[in-house]
Amino acid sequence: MAIFLTKESKVLVQGMTGGEGMKHTRRMLAAGTDVVGGVNPRKAGRTVDFDDRAVPVFGSVREGMAATGADVTVVFVPPAFAKAAVAEAADAGIGLAVVITEGIPVHDSVAFHAYAATKGTRVIGPNCPGLITPGQSNAGIIPADITKPGRIGLVSKSGTLTYQLMHELRDIGFSTCVGIGGDPVVGTSHIDCLAAFQDDPDTELVVLIGEIGGDAEERAAAYVRDHVTKPVVAYIAGFTAPEGKTMGHAGAIVSGSSGTAQAKKKALEAAGVRVGGTPTETARLVLTRLESERVAAQG
Repeated sequence: MAIFLTKESKVLVQGMTGGEGMKHTRRMLAAGTDVVGGVNPRKAGRTVDFDDRAVPVFGSVREGMAATGADVTVVFVPPAFAKAAVAEAADAGIGLAVVITEGIPVHDSVAFHAYAATKGTRVIGPNCPGLITPGQSNAGIIPADITKPGRIGLVSKSGTLTYQLMHELRDIGFSTCVGIGGDPVVGTSHIDCLAAFQDDPDTELVVLIGEIGGDAEERAAAYVRDHVTKPVVAYIAGFTAPEGKTMGHAGAIVSGSSGTAQAKKKALEAAGVRVGGTPTETARLVLTRLESERVAAQG
């Protein structure tokens, strides 16, 4: 099983004919993703060859969906065009828009998130690595060869830490890994992913990666306390951040004691979540918890 993305997903790539779009479309195809088309109104009607697969280019998301049945789009367009790209995808009625683009103005992100919500389109990102269901599909820029299918669900603000935990827990593997992005405004939250993993019968444990700034992790802790019965292990980036400094993602803004790693850890631990001090310690906590769950099931 998986959340949001499966082997049945049919993927369009907005911006496929650009440099980043070409590179990552090739990688997505190599991972088994069913990329059914690109979108570029100036190159509509052409095809692009990726090794042994020719991918058509459509003039619009609506046209691509009508021709292929696509239900996912991955957005690689420049920041100035991202708002229009997401609105186009939402107008076409696509189910999931994965916005990789970074540097999008916050007011644009607020606008397209609100608009997409009115159309029933889930947005992941912006400024995110996307998501991967290992062995099934990969929508974005997450390396596909650092883990395998398994029992852990992962939701993370940080792309780099997503990759590290995937690698450290590769012997167990993952159901789905979702990089939600670290901007101040993102479409899909920790809570959205926690709810989906809670409902996924093949996800046994969830890893939550947060970072300093904001209150997303505190809100996630409250959700875990009230709604999640599966074990959750967390890591918060920024324990060693110097006081009074703005650093990391655009969303990592700390004011007084609010938004600090210690405050987030306290909230999560109060909800029954084990919190690692380093990524490696977090991976060890996952292994320990899975083993204790296995022993309890046998007993």
